[in-house]
Amino acid sequence: MSSFSRLVQSSYNLAHRLLNDPQCFSLLAALVVLGDAALTQLIIRFVPYTEIDWETYMIQLELYMKGEKDYAFITGPTGPIVYPAGHIHVHRFLYDLTDAGTNLWKGQEIYGALYLSTLALTAAIYKQAGNVPNWILLLLPLSKRLHSIYVLRLFNDCWAVFAAQAAILAFANSWDALGILLLGCALSVKMSVLLYVPGLLVILFKRRGLVSTLLHMLALAGTQALIGLPFLLEYPQSYLKYSYEFSRVFLFKWTVNWRFLGEELFLSPAWAKALLVGHVTTLALFGLFKWCRSDGGVREVLEKGLRQPLRAPSAAPFAADHVVTVLYTSNLIGILFARSLHYQFYSWYAMQLPFLAWRTKYPIVLRLALLLSIEYAWNVYPSTYLSSGVLVTANAALLLGIWFGYPEGKVVHCRNVEV
Repeated sequence: MSSFSRLVQSSYNLAHRLLNDPQCFSLLAALVVLGDAALTQLIIRFVPYTEIDWETYMIQLELYMKGEKDYAFITGPTGPIVYPAGHIHVHRFLYDLTDAGTNLWKGQEIYGALYLSTLALTAAIYKQAGNVPNWILLLLPLSKRLHSIYVLRLFNDCWAVFAAQAAILAFANSWDALGILLLGCALSVKMSVLLYVPGLLVILFKRRGLVSTLLHMLALAGTQALIGLPFLLEYPQSYLKYSYEFSRVFLFKWTVNWRFLGEELFLSPAWAKALLVGHVTTLALFGLFKWCRSDGGVREVLEKGLRQPLRAPSAAPFAADHVVTVLYTSNLIGILFARSLHYQFYSWYAMQLPFLAWRTKYPIVLRLALLLSIEYAWNVYPSTYLSSGVLVTANAALLLGIWFGYPEGKVVHCRNVEV
């Protein structure tokens, strides 16, 4: 064999190991992050920045810095502030680092680092959960829209996503106290983090028992009170109304999903109620028939948990796969039934999608087609009847695949084999 042939064979063997050997997962993850770091720098350097909300964030912050604590009067070019106080604290930090928001290049570099940190966290979650091929990591840097959300738009959603992913990694490692603290930080930036709570309640109840679950939820509420304290002490009603506004109606022209329904139906209260019913019903179905199946069913879990509220109903420790799958699925259900999705909302689940696709039993070609369809829909601007229909259909198909696939993950308890 010639030297060239040996080189080709060695390169092939190395590439094969990187893409398939679980022992090489961390090495491939590091290479993916490094490669995406180079790509992100090229995007910052050569793709023009687009102003959307950054200026508004800075103007709102300046009002707060001047002493305004009433959320009703903290407003900017794109409207009033509609985020909890963690948003204010994050942008107070960014305000100082970016010369009062004027140094956009530095802001983009910070968001680039945030993006890469979130990517690294996601790879760590995939590794902790296991049961995904190494090469799935190569799918994570391919989203055009996700790079745009981070380094070309500077949306605040990115900070909530980073903290939420860190929380999920903590929960996957059974560090529940740390997980609650991190999830509280995420929730203090964006209310969308509440989508994880139904799945988290199932995990905590089975792993910790009733009393401990209630204490963890109180701690989560406590983080919100503590972070929002400067506003709650002076204008509590105004703060709660604007930062945790459940009745907010988004404009039809910005929606990425449900556009095919038409504006009249999209804005109707009846449709909002139907989506809420669909959301709650789907969560209930997963809770009743899927998420407790390996523990003897929801009835047995509830009976054990209520009979001995200080003890965990599930005797065996959970595998990280089970925790991650339930939390990611809970988030996906909320996204599917969201009344309106704006382009920045893609960040809420973009890095979770490959993992979820591998919790279905679909052929690999169909899994990849679903991921491609979702990415396509999020890159059509403005959205169309076709793109919004594709998005809803693909999200629903992914969730249905999880229902008939591995809704508890491929490994439920640490002592179990693959299901």
